[in-house]
Amino acid sequence: MIDLKLGPTKEGPLKVLCLGAHSDDIEIGCGGAVLRLIHDYSGVRFHWVVFSAAGVRKQEAQQAAELFAGKHIESLLLHDFRDGFMPFNGSAVKEVFERLKQEISPDVIFTHQPHDAHQDHRLLSELTWNTFRNHFVLEYEIPKYDGDMGRPSVFMPLPTEIVQLKVRHLMQAFGSQRSKHWFDEATFQALPRLRGMECNAPSGYAEAFYCRKAVI
Repeated sequence: MIDLKLGPTKEGPLKVLCLGAHSDDIEIGCGGAVLRLIHDYSGVRFHWVVFSAAGVRKQEAQQAAELFAGKHIESLLLHDFRDGFMPFNGSAVKEVFERLKQEISPDVIFTHQPHDAHQDHRLLSELTWNTFRNHFVLEYEIPKYDGDMGRPSVFMPLPTEIVQLKVRHLMQAFGSQRSKHWFDEATFQALPRLRGMECNAPSGYAEAFYCRKAVI
């Protein structure tokens, strides 16, 4: 197993762009990675973008970003595109990406993966690659009823305490989702345990990502 390190660049601290269709996607898909990057690289800066965050979901998104990244957030953008309708508002969503391209050149991008069963997720994955064509992109996974889990090939081992903190933050921030049958502590512990087993993580836990292209 090859251990590739991230760190400060010639342009300054490590810059990470986190993209999520809905107000809990970033935290579910790469919340553990965010917490580990903060632990490993004190100067890391996050640009946090949520495309569907209106009403109580906007409040939850704000709280979650503060819990997960806190003082490390460089920018927080919360849009109010209608859940489930983003492909039908594609030009407006594309405009958001075009503005992002002018404002930031991140070292790492976390986004959705293209085979996700949710149409909003697939659109953001496609636009990420359309917009950021010379960047290191990691596509995260979201467990859901649709059963669209795949075989990711990039793993980030997580200490047990980071997994526990991620789960606590999820349950604290997203009260509106706790009535869903899948949104519980068991789900958010089970997937990292499975991915940790697959990559032989020392703690037994990991988050996993898809990577279409990496230049070393």
